[in-house]
Amino acid sequence: MLKKEQRRGRWGDLERLQGTTSTALASFFLGWAPILGKLAYAQGVTPFTLAATRTLVAVLLLWAGYLLFWRRWLRVGGGELAGCIAVGVVNGIGSLLYYSGLSRLDASLASFLNTLYLLWVVLFLTASGQPVRSVTIARMALAMGAVYLLTGTGAGEPDWLGAMLMVASSATFGWHLVLGQWVLADVPSRTATPYILTAMAVTVGLARVLQGSDIEAISFPGWQAIVALGVTTALSRVLIFAGLQKLGGIEAALVSLLELLVSLVVAFILLGERLTALQWVGGLVLVASVLLGEKR
Repeated sequence: MLKKEQRRGRWGDLERLQGTTSTALASFFLGWAPILGKLAYAQGVTPFTLAATRTLVAVLLLWAGYLLFWRRWLRVGGGELAGCIAVGVVNGIGSLLYYSGLSRLDASLASFLNTLYLLWVVLFLTASGQPVRSVTIARMALAMGAVYLLTGTGAGEPDWLGAMLMVASSATFGWHLVLGQWVLADVPSRTATPYILTAMAVTVGLARVLQGSDIEAISFPGWQAIVALGVTTALSRVLIFAGLQKLGGIEAALVSLLELLVSLVVAFILLGERLTALQWVGGLVLVASVLLGEKR
């Protein structure tokens, strides 16, 4: 009996490690979103066009990969498909809010406001009756303190409409993680991912069509940014849902905060932004909050 419990414990630890690794890798790819978004905006791409085209690129890449290598994972029941569609629609709405907000804000402020999805995840799960452990509260406190140190106070008055759009985006991303946790309890993440992303693509594509205006001419550098964003979107969704299935909403949200650190580092390399000493301290605190494991 003891050996069985030990085996279950080791298997649980292995699953948690795999989930943490998948989510951390997803955070790396997600961290490119504000940088690539800003590069696309610099080429005259509008927010809804960016959201629609990058998701279309991601869907095409994902389905090509599944049809070539993972076709056996495409079987899904009607009820399971409905759940996947619901997650995709929520994620699609969040994507529209995110890129609309990003177009009005500095990337650093947008990244800060986006991290509020952690608080929304806790709020939604607590409202649904899931207990929150004290160590999770401690990790949240560390993580949010790190976010403050990383982003600073900024200069000048923010665009309040942009800020509200980004806060709304963080709420939808938090809800998408919670809803995804429930859906993935019954559906393997490899099966759910292409259907979730397809529903997301339909949502943002329909929004772009309903916007009514003609699609703007996109330059070659603009397409480079869009395709790169589509690739990171496809990879991040495969990894984030794999991690979410193993970790749950709160744990996945905590690890996903590494996305902010990635965004700041990439901005430093590509855009020449400098990190202060306090921001580096914040990055180390953020890493510590992720590595502070939650005993189960």
